[in-house]
Amino acid sequence: MDSWPPVSVIMAVRDEEPHLEDAVTRILDQGYPGELELVVAVAPSRDSTLEVAHALAVSDPRLRVVDNPAGITPAGLNAALAASRHDLVVRVDGHSFLPEAYVERVVAALLETGADNVGGVMAAEGTTGFEQAVAIAMRSPLGIGGARFHTGGEAGPADTVYLGAFRRAALERVGGYDERFVRAQDWELNFRIRETGGTVWFTPDLEVGYRPRPGLRPLARQFFHTGRWRRYVARTHPGSVNARYLAPPLAVLGVLAGLVVSPFWLPALVLPVGYLLLVLLGSLVVGRAQRVGVLARLPLVIVTMHMCWGLGFLIGPPRSAR
Repeated sequence: MDSWPPVSVIMAVRDEEPHLEDAVTRILDQGYPGELELVVAVAPSRDSTLEVAHALAVSDPRLRVVDNPAGITPAGLNAALAASRHDLVVRVDGHSFLPEAYVERVVAALLETGADNVGGVMAAEGTTGFEQAVAIAMRSPLGIGGARFHTGGEAGPADTVYLGAFRRAALERVGGYDERFVRAQDWELNFRIRETGGTVWFTPDLEVGYRPRPGLRPLARQFFHTGRWRRYVARTHPGSVNARYLAPPLAVLGVLAGLVVSPFWLPALVLPVGYLLLVLLGSLVVGRAQRVGVLARLPLVIVTMHMCWGLGFLIGPPRSAR
């Protein structure tokens, strides 16, 4: 293009002192050919995130820092959005690793498609053996379902995408991020964009790196709470429920039913045993090219993701949502 439109990049952070400088540098060094501003909303943190953010703002006038007293992601994104100035808005996450020229490419896709939101793949990448196993599971339909923003696929309209570039008019049309959704706010926002006649567009070559949880306990906690908040999405928007939502809770119910009934009726063991066999065989298929240490962790990772997500969905949303 002869003239690139100005862009606002927004980010909400909390307890990001070790990573914030790198995340900000990756954005400001994108080399976007038009005007670019970055607005970072900082939640109350237990480390020096706010001080680091202000120091970075002093060194580069393109960066502005705003407060997020509520401390939750959707409130921070709304605060950053309110402080930003331009008609095109790119959302970035504090844990994401932007590839070179990402902003330029996502803006070009937004203008070419005419969509309200354009995004790509959440490309999970691990460094340790455990993180690599989680990354494989997250990029496989076996681990987290067939959503294109996890597994890839053809370009076109989608339910949701990772991060994304928005038209401000679309965000204003739906009232921004719903601050009731501590988690799953992206999915819920994109649902409202589609319900109001907008288009969410998936572009597979827009891959953004993502670092998975480093251990079993934080992974279990992540998926348990994600399941709980997805239940709130389903309750708030019944039309959003699909087979991918229901598979993990049904797996939990099947495994529990088999374990409870099997002492009285042995054939009921086919449910938990069959599930474990499917996970083991599936792990061999999706992890066949990996080294032994990664492959050995993969079944445990997949079971943790399924069971914790499903259990969270069955228990339902936290009190703050109720």
